[in-house]
Amino acid sequence: MAVKSVTILGSTGSIGVSTLDVIARHPDRFRVFALSAASRVEELALQCQQFRPRFAALADPAGAEQLRLRLKALACDTEVVSGERALCDIASHEETDVVMAAIVGAAGLPPSLAAARAGKTVLLANKEALVMAGAIFMNAVRDNGALLLPIDSEHNAIFQSLPRNFGDGLSNVGVRRIILTASGGPFRERSINDLRSVTPEQACAHPNWVMGRKISVDSATMMNKGLEVVEAHWLFNAPADIIDVVLHPQSIVHSMVEYLDGSVIAQLGNPDMRTPIAYGLAFPERIHAGVGLLDLAKVGKLEFSAMDTDRFPCVRLAYQALQRGGTAPAVLNAANEVAVDAFLNGAMAFTDIPRVIEDVLGDANINAATTLEAVLSADAAARAAARERIDRSPIQTAAAN
Repeated sequence: MAVKSVTILGSTGSIGVSTLDVIARHPDRFRVFALSAASRVEELALQCQQFRPRFAALADPAGAEQLRLRLKALACDTEVVSGERALCDIASHEETDVVMAAIVGAAGLPPSLAAARAGKTVLLANKEALVMAGAIFMNAVRDNGALLLPIDSEHNAIFQSLPRNFGDGLSNVGVRRIILTASGGPFRERSINDLRSVTPEQACAHPNWVMGRKISVDSATMMNKGLEVVEAHWLFNAPADIIDVVLHPQSIVHSMVEYLDGSVIAQLGNPDMRTPIAYGLAFPERIHAGVGLLDLAKVGKLEFSAMDTDRFPCVRLAYQALQRGGTAPAVLNAANEVAVDAFLNGAMAFTDIPRVIEDVLGDANINAATTLEAVLSADAAARAAARERIDRSPIQTAAAN
């Protein structure tokens, strides 16, 4: 059995840590070739000490120099590199077989795209790569013989529930509907009138999943589900009108596919990201992931309810962006990233997040998303527009006075 060489983009985040956990359970199958992080020098140094990758990458040169000194003290000979170009280089390196694309946000797009263009097996945990540049990314996968495996639990569930020839067209393989499940986050039952006062700590306290702060806020606003709708469109060539979202608070049914004959095939499992990660790493085989057995008797019941877009307007905005097409999803994503960052830093209220996104999306010039330059230009313009609106927000105005 050939040992797969794995590069992990975003190794100190929750997905990266879970990926290393699965790899550590199978040293005969996988070796770590390269790791990357944004700024967590100490965590990355300890990962390098344990897994001895050939390369470690950090976002900025100052952090890279700190890491070099730390690795020298640990007697670890991993080569340290920095910057976007370095991330693209390790993602496309000839010795890399598999790339776990787990960098959060728009920063994950260039190295993920580089991996696809190099024909790698890409385990995609970065929603934004497809949300921002879906056509570009999917063309790169097709034109360069890359293998794209979704790692988001929902899209991984859909992938597992579809026949392997779904690329022939969903209607041709009898698919009627794709059903994404959503936990509803921490505010599923909270009064809408109370949402304005929620704190970042409350928004980040997800009831089922352990995630980073940005993704946790996206779950609280349900923007994560909106982004997943866009992602599902590109991954499965699914029109928006056959992609539905239902609330499922237990997070046991990770998503479903409904067929023309009335059959609904679902993938179930405990809410543990090691399941889809292990599936992607070993595909088409299956391996132990360290995940406990699903005890349905102990779970007791599985509940489902309709998505409430009054409570979660970000889902509605995502459908609108998908239907507008072009650079609209990139604008949606950029405005959301800026708005979430502002909320986490106390610059505006939780309920201002969808308001900022809607304003920016409504005013944006939407162009064809045929080149990466067009996508990145739309992204930059949307970020600037979002910051301008946030600077005029009531909280910012009160602070200035």
